[in-house]
Amino acid sequence: MKFRKLLILFLLTANLPVFAQIGGESTFEFLNLTNSARMAALGGNQIALGDPSDLNTTYNNPALLTEEMTGSLLADYVKYMAGVNYGYAAYAFETEKLGPISFGVHYINYGKFTKANAEGEKEGTFTAAEYALMASWAKQVNQFKVGITVKPILSSLESYQSFGIAFDLGTAYTSDNELTTLGFVIRNIGTQITTYYEGADHERLPLDIQLGIGQKLAHAPLRLLATMQHLQRWKLIADDETESNGGFGKDFMRHLVLGTELLPSENFHIRAGYNFQRREELLYNDKKSTVGFSWGFGFRIKRFRFDYGSARYHLASSSNHFSIAFKLNP
Repeated sequence: MKFRKLLILFLLTANLPVFAQIGGESTFEFLNLTNSARMAALGGNQIALGDPSDLNTTYNNPALLTEEMTGSLLADYVKYMAGVNYGYAAYAFETEKLGPISFGVHYINYGKFTKANAEGEKEGTFTAAEYALMASWAKQVNQFKVGITVKPILSSLESYQSFGIAFDLGTAYTSDNELTTLGFVIRNIGTQITTYYEGADHERLPLDIQLGIGQKLAHAPLRLLATMQHLQRWKLIADDETESNGGFGKDFMRHLVLGTELLPSENFHIRAGYNFQRREELLYNDKKSTVGFSWGFGFRIKRFRFDYGSARYHLASSSNHFSIAFKLNP
């Protein structure tokens, strides 16, 4: 009965009318940040990465939570730009009645700022940060899995605070030979419960509908990944964009995130990714460099796992992602 109610909720939500959104049009945008070093190396987002040993995959698609992940403890850290840093920590455990459940916290720290009055007189400093608690659950139904993540959100910017609630709904399919994984996710369904100041209008959350595929080659140590994101809006450029968008091809590519993993051994991976939308929005025409590309690697020693990812956001800087995981259960 609980599964039927969850499935009905998923189907109803999938048919709700959605509004066109691009960056900067919603609140709690930090929910879209890439925490996992592995995901950062694979272009920033992959929802069909079928690896039962990596708890980080459930942040992108809760349906990927498996029993093999129970006992896993992980921490992600990202040294971002302009003194900003953010991260994610999570733990998964098994329950007798519900199966695997994971709890986590996602945060972003914007740093310390100088506080001044209207006359420009300094009055000390203030900080700004945002947090999201995350509880995920998944259930296996034949070859399909469905999952849900509940996310209470707190945003504290100087003396202004806002509280919200969001949900991620996901499903995943794995082929009989376990080489192919399909994923579908609706992220950040929810609302801003309290606004930053009295009388303010409630802002939308960064809703994102995604579809992905992961294919591991049967006779080569290679995994190919692709995710289509922001499917609730076809054109991801502003309406007043003067630059030619290149027609259907560029509109399609702006949704696509590509990633690949070279698997020379079970315990060592090399990764690369490409995010077309990021490149289009952030490149410098006179010197395009490697904006939009990403790379990384990961290795595992017994119960310990380490991943590193580097994503090129702009000609001037890249982000460095670090992930550490430890399996508490032998």
